[in-house]
Amino acid sequence: MILSDISVKRPVFATVISLLIVILGVASLRQLPVREYPNIDPPIVSISTTYQGAAPEVVNNEITEIIERGISGVDGIRDITSQSREGRSQTTIQFHLSADVDAAANDVRDAVSRVLNQLPEDADTPIVAKADADARPMMWITLTSDRYSAVEVSDYAERHLIDRLAVLDGVAQVRIGGQRRYAMRVWLNRQSMAAHGIVVADVENALRRNNVELPAGRVESQMRDLSVRTDSRLNTPEEFERLVITYRDGAPIRIGDIARVETGIEDDTTSLRANGVTAIGVGIIRQSQANTITVADLVRAEVALIEPTLPDGIHMRVNYDESQFIRASIREVIQTLLIAIGLVVAVIFLFLRNLRATFIPAVTIPVAITGAFILMAPLGFSVNVLTLLALLLAIGLVVDDAIVVLENVQRRIDEGEPPLLAAYRGTRQVAFAVIATTATLVAVFVPLAFMEGNVGRLFTEFGLALAAAVIFSSIVALTLTPMLCSKWLHNSGQQNAAQQFGERALELLASGYRWTLRKALAMPVVVISVAVLLSLSAYQLMQILPQELTPTEDRGVFMIPSSAPKGSTLEATDASLREIEEIIMPLLESGEVERMLTVLGTQGNTDSAFTIVGLAPWSERSRSQQEVVAEVMPQLMAIPGLRAFAINPPGLGQSGFSSPVQFVIGGPDYETLRDWSERIVDRASENPRLLNLNTDYEETRPQLGLQIDRQRAADLGVPISEISRVLQTMLASRPVTTYLDRGREYDVMLQAERAERASPQDLGNIFVRSETTGALVPLSGLLTLDERGAPPSLNRIDRMPAVTISASLAPGYDLGTALAYMNQIAAEELPPEARISYSGLSDEFQRAGGAILVTFGLALLIVYLVLAAQFESFIHPFVIMTSVPLAITGALASLWLTGISLNIYSQIGMILLIGLMAKNGILIVEFANQLRDTGMSVREAIVEGAVLRLRPVLMTAISTVFGALPLIMATGAGAESRAAIGVVIIGGLSFASVLTLYLTPVLYDLLARFTRPAGAVAQDLEKLAQERPDRPAASANS
Repeated sequence: MILSDISVKRPVFATVISLLIVILGVASLRQLPVREYPNIDPPIVSISTTYQGAAPEVVNNEITEIIERGISGVDGIRDITSQSREGRSQTTIQFHLSADVDAAANDVRDAVSRVLNQLPEDADTPIVAKADADARPMMWITLTSDRYSAVEVSDYAERHLIDRLAVLDGVAQVRIGGQRRYAMRVWLNRQSMAAHGIVVADVENALRRNNVELPAGRVESQMRDLSVRTDSRLNTPEEFERLVITYRDGAPIRIGDIARVETGIEDDTTSLRANGVTAIGVGIIRQSQANTITVADLVRAEVALIEPTLPDGIHMRVNYDESQFIRASIREVIQTLLIAIGLVVAVIFLFLRNLRATFIPAVTIPVAITGAFILMAPLGFSVNVLTLLALLLAIGLVVDDAIVVLENVQRRIDEGEPPLLAAYRGTRQVAFAVIATTATLVAVFVPLAFMEGNVGRLFTEFGLALAAAVIFSSIVALTLTPMLCSKWLHNSGQQNAAQQFGERALELLASGYRWTLRKALAMPVVVISVAVLLSLSAYQLMQILPQELTPTEDRGVFMIPSSAPKGSTLEATDASLREIEEIIMPLLESGEVERMLTVLGTQGNTDSAFTIVGLAPWSERSRSQQEVVAEVMPQLMAIPGLRAFAINPPGLGQSGFSSPVQFVIGGPDYETLRDWSERIVDRASENPRLLNLNTDYEETRPQLGLQIDRQRAADLGVPISEISRVLQTMLASRPVTTYLDRGREYDVMLQAERAERASPQDLGNIFVRSETTGALVPLSGLLTLDERGAPPSLNRIDRMPAVTISASLAPGYDLGTALAYMNQIAAEELPPEARISYSGLSDEFQRAGGAILVTFGLALLIVYLVLAAQFESFIHPFVIMTSVPLAITGALASLWLTGISLNIYSQIGMILLIGLMAKNGILIVEFANQLRDTGMSVREAIVEGAVLRLRPVLMTAISTVFGALPLIMATGAGAESRAAIGVVIIGGLSFASVLTLYLTPVLYDLLARFTRPAGAVAQDLEKLAQERPDRPAASANS
């Protein structure tokens, strides 16, 4: 091997190669960002449109559908989801992962601008943002005060905090929770208005005419130039009350005569409490592809600058921060990585019993790990939980090649060769095996690049980071390792008592293995039958294992979404919410819970809320998040008049407020979908393991239907538009103009007094003016009322009406089984034209399930072909890879025994097992081939090769197992996911390594006789060339 030959001859050259790898790796590491997962956030652009007071059906028909038609031609769209609810339309466009979010946002803005003239005149201009329309804040900052009112604190936050935080890089929006924005409230009295002959339009026109500020020009003289500003704005309640609407019989009728004017709040349908105390929350929503840790660092730095400037009596605290779990998880992985290094080095020392010899493979670890950063930086990777997990697993792998070289060189030295010559010849002898195992491990991760969706992007970084570390470890094994062996190794003839004991133990193990191996070779049918039966048992194990996308992690926080009966007022919902706080308060007092944030009135719905419960740090509590959730869940479900349940936030960046089961039915219209969804829900409710079964289409929100007598309205000279406008103003609160307060504009809002819009009968006493006679006409003569149930929102997916059925899972009930159950119901209950899809965690689970099977198959095929090319045989790769099914059986059995689910982490571990098991087979088969080339028979070659390779096989397997051992022993943030992959590696490798020591030799003994050496064709060609030398061209022509 040229590289190893040069390294032995030029030791400084070999040293410099490793030093350069370390230097470049450290330099690359400094450029890598830090985040929880690889950047899998898809480019998302949202469109939000407000249409004050409009029912969901109106919003859907007049806004949502028009916007969807307008954006349908934008390139790169993956899917479109829309929601129409009272007064608001939200459309979220998810683009393909390769799309640029800035360019996508510009395309969407252009498309929306082309349909603006088709939207209702009273609808606000659509807002386009580079974030999900329903995005949740990644951070909540709470402001509390015992001196200022909530209105004053809210105003302070709007004036002094929002703009400072909104301009930070990566921040898409800053939301104020529990906002109490100032507004000039004009509370109209319908009796007074009727008595004075005033209608809503009169008040609106008076405000618009008299509360204006127009440019007045300038006064220019020969010497001076003065600008003129007319102070024509109204700014105080008294000024608004004195405003003249009209004159009757020469007497002015003022706003104060028909209304009560006060400085109030714009919207009282939301509130927020921190630890049970009324507060104002500042929610930070990041851009769809922004780095959570980077944004959190910027926000915290800005908060640190703001805190000294806060007025006395206002206290600021970061109540919720998603980056806390990310930081803790990364710290835990780094600590686990350091422990793994110590364990692997200890294993090597136990086998070698020599500090110098131990240092030789140990030095491979820092060089290979830092070398991986050289590849990660130009590919745009990041330091995240998965790449660190890959490097942690690599610790047990990167020493393997060095161990193989070291063990072979030491054996030759013990047989009498000088260290320099032993290093030269010994490395050349195993160089092919080193290259073959490296190529095999790298080949395992090639298919990961073909995985679709978020899971594919996640584990592409995992696989390539691990592959990079293995590549650099092989470079070190062929450069630095043989050079150090030539300098530091010596004959192990003189050993102390401990070394002699260890050597005798290994010799006895080798002797015992030789004896049992010969017995196994004598009865191949038994060995192969046992292996086949064990391999087939993997299928049965896979059927009984629970399946999910990711294991439930202790993220130090859980969510409690809650909803009261549709149509509940803020006060009624709040009364039930306080029962949730009473359940959590003992945990808060005990210190197990550190913070509790309750937000009431989400998305303008006074009947819905959510509570975020933040637990104490992992090291400061004795119970896991899952145990706390299990305790409070029955108490939450027992609250009367409130549907509340605790949710463990899912991993892989999924929304923390969604139930795991998200089953979507698409169809032609909502009436049909209502029937279909009811049939599914009725059947699904028979399954007691589906909890909190719910659908997003329920006609349970009380709605007052108004039918206008169009003929009578026309006869009386009352336009339909005037009726709609009056109702919108009196009932929905209509902003008419603005006023200035300390340099900031606030709305002037008209609405009927609350007592005058408390019952359906109040609508009949509202008056409009006839355009033909000028007389006042009561709406009671024009409207017919009926009460009905209506859906609170209408949802669409990919421009089709859709209904989503959601459910939580009972403990022990896995997502895979739940979705299979739902699919079975759908097949039995729904017609063929029904469109079934999934959302959220269910969608990712479905996408990942199919992709992982394809990836596993591709990995097997690619590794087989790589081995075939290296060994110049299709038989040797088969012999080597027969151990893979055994490893899968061992992995699945380990998952079953430990109660861990079959999830994306455990599946990736199984893909890794393909390469790990191939390594052991390569060592045995390659050495046996070399012995056959010296003239040994097939059986003697495999017996001798397997016995000689026993020590490096055991060392590499045990070092890999001990490298993964900290994964299953870890606690703290994210330990559950690490344990899943650790159990697979340890269980699969331990189980299969023992059996492979017998299965591989048995198959080799049976099949190797049908193979020829890899260089056989070259030897034949050389022999033919010698027998028939090529004649010169000139003599041939003559």
